[in-house]
Amino acid sequence: MHDWKNFTVAIAHEAGSLLKERFGKKHVIDYKGDINIVTEADRFSEDLLKSRISRTFPDHGILAEESDEIESRSEYRWLIDPLDGTTNYAHGYPAFCVSIALEQAGETIMGVVHNPMLDETFVAEAGKGAFLNNERLSVSTISDISSGLLATGFPYDLRENRDNNLNYFIAMSMRAQAIRRAGSAALELAYTAAGRFDGFWELRLKPWDTAAGCLMVREAGGTVSDLEGNAHGPESSVVVASNGKIHHVMLSILTETAPQFPKG
Repeated sequence: MHDWKNFTVAIAHEAGSLLKERFGKKHVIDYKGDINIVTEADRFSEDLLKSRISRTFPDHGILAEESDEIESRSEYRWLIDPLDGTTNYAHGYPAFCVSIALEQAGETIMGVVHNPMLDETFVAEAGKGAFLNNERLSVSTISDISSGLLATGFPYDLRENRDNNLNYFIAMSMRAQAIRRAGSAALELAYTAAGRFDGFWELRLKPWDTAAGCLMVREAGGTVSDLEGNAHGPESSVVVASNGKIHHVMLSILTETAPQFPKG
């Protein structure tokens, strides 16, 4: 029996230390789009993580943000975001993380989100709960969205795509107590699991953005779905996550705001 958790926590800490050491320094920045960037720190972190995984589990598949997928016949696949919050990182804004998840036969069985700046490590294992630095997590108990603190983010193509979340943001702002944008979907999902946020939604996310965080929300007692309330999987692009108590209200606001909202 492999000790997935301790292995993943160890490599997440190693990558986090690499990122923290380079934080605040001048970075080489490449553009994947008008506002979608990647730094050399993203690549260093990803190379480190892939190297550690491939050396320990050479037959496993790996899907990472900044490189081609390593396909495998194994039932195991790792999903890696080596630096979630790259824009924050490049600007010296200390809100970013390393996110790592492990799938078995298409189901996420373990996830780690590590915030090196606050030394916070969120860990979830399927059927075993979610934890922050070994303390069990539980979602919030807010049942009225007007008292809820929500989180969201905006897609990188918001200048070109009219379905850019701005209208949903306005609609939610009129109903919730407040909305925050941390700039890292993985962190926002982990914070929802920890009860810091009562709900989160975002469009056009990738598997490496959501796999670890969505498992954490579920294991902390929350709910994760697509816009129509169906179960959210790693390949779903639209994520709605909450403490469960305000989930139906969030879905109602989103669907009423835009009937043309894309399916996850």
